Amino acid sequence: MPDDSPPMGARRPPCPICAKAGAEAWWPFCSKRCADIDLGRWFSGRYAIPGEPAEVPAASEPDESDF
Repeated sequence: MPDDSPPMGARRPPCPICAKAGAEAWWPFCSKRCADIDLGRWFSGRYAIPGEPAEVPAASEPDESDF
């Protein structure tokens, strides 16, 4: 996996959660707490890519061959 951290001495962008300086161990976040907050947002569906709603196939009635 490639290392996405900036080169030594380069200015880091702020943590995307709290805007503090990012930490080497939790890049791009400043702490485990902010990394966990971000992960929770992904799991809850808060982060989403806008687009057309997915079509859900209609449920079909089961016939006698399904039993």
